[in-house]
Order: sequence, then structure tokens, then C-alpha cells
Amino acid sequence: GVAMSVVVPLAAFWVLRRRLSVYDEGAVAATYGSVSAVTFITAQAVLDELGIGHSGSMVATMVFMESPAIITAVLLVRMSTNGGGRLPWRKLLHESFLNGPVFLLLGSMAVGLLTGSRGDTLLRPFYQGIFTGILCFFLLDLGLLAAQRLRTLAAAGAFGIGFAVVMPVLSGLVGMALARVIGLGTGDALLFTVLCGSASYIAVPAAIRLVVPQANAGLYIPMALGITFPLNVTLGIPLYLFLIKAVWPAG
Repeated sequence: GVAMSVVVPLAAFWVLRRRLSVYDEGAVAATYGSVSAVTFITAQAVLDELGIGHSGSMVATMVFMESPAIITAVLLVRMSTNGGGRLPWRKLLHESFLNGPVFLLLGSMAVGLLTGSRGDTLLRPFYQGIFTGILCFFLLDLGLLAAQRLRTLAAAGAFGIGFAVVMPVLSGLVGMALARVIGLGTGDALLFTVLCGSASYIAVPAAIRLVVPQANAGLYIPMALGITFPLNVTLGIPLYLFLIKAVWPAG
């Protein structure tokens, strides 16, 4: 997972070379190298609905894939701008590892580790009983936000829109191939594929806004939220699951 969160921004930065400003290249590379927690939990809900098992270790994989992409992309920007001044390591590391979503995920893992099965029993009604309803409301809210962001997609142009469609699919297929090689089960393979093929629109903007303020947020956020996110939720998850079931050995 960490390897993918380094390789994907490197590939994205190379593909975008000279298509955008170097700052926008870095921001988009970070966006598509990092992950979408909402897409991930939607895929989890699909697996649960279909009765397909998956392990909790994929949540840890998601946490570790959030930050390396941000650091990689920022380093690429600095290298491409002849150093671009002193790198604000404190801000970069703080926003990469301690921004709200990542901090909550790490904190939740710590709570689970400390409370064990007793904590799981006590909290199960909260994160299972009402989870589907909360997810529906959250996806509806994100859908409204995505529709609003679509108005600003003209700044991305045809190439940017095409990138927002093709890049996550290619990354997802690479992730699927890796999942097959390392022997992940059907459920975990889907989750890993979704992580590799998603794009961040929560954690990355918080970090990029501080360390690469020159990047145009009206470009990389609409690409991820207005195109990639709904594409993954409506078409990507069922397509990836279909391919995995076709390729993985029966049982």
C-alpha cells in the first residue's frame, strides 16, 4: 500500500508534465496517490451486503496510504522548482500524519487495540447498527457537493477530465494485479483495488493548502470529488468486484 502511494503520484506527475503548472501537477499527483476513506467504506458496505468476508487489516493499509503520497508530491514540486525555498517539514509532516481524518483513523485503531473484544461489543451498535443509514446521508451530502464542484471543472479541460477518469482505473487495475500476486482474498482484493484507484478530497486539500498554496484548489478538488468519486462508487466498485470474481480462483 505504501509503495503504491509513492509510485502513483510519481506516475501522475510524469503524465501531467507540462500540461499544468508544476504546483497543480503536484497537487493532482498527491490527490490521486492518496486515498478516499469514503469510497473505501462504501466498498466495505457492499461486501457486507453481499456476505463477502474481508479483514480489518485493510483499514490499517488505508491509514498508511494517506500520507506518503502527499510527501512524495510535495518533494516533486520542490525539486521541479529548483528547490523552491526551504521545505516546511514541520507543516508538511503535521498535515500529512495529523490532519483530522488520519488522526481519527489512528485514534480509532488505538481505541480498538486498547479495548479489545469488550470495546468491540460495546461499540458495535454504533458502527454497525446505524452505519448504513449514516453512510447514505453522507454520500448524499457528498453528491450535492460534487454537483456544485462540477461547475468549476472547465478549468481542468478535456485532458484533466480524461485524467480523472483514466488514471484511477489504471491505478486500480495495478492494485488488483498486486492483490492477486500477494494472495489477498476476494474481499480484501476489492478493498485494496479501491484504495489504489481512489482519490483524496479531504486529507490532501488540507495539507496542500498549507505547503503548496500556489496550487489551484478549484482544479484538483473537483477532479477528485466531481468525477473520480462518483465514478468509483457507481461503476468502479461493481466493475472491480466482477473482474476479481472472474480472475480469482473459486472459493
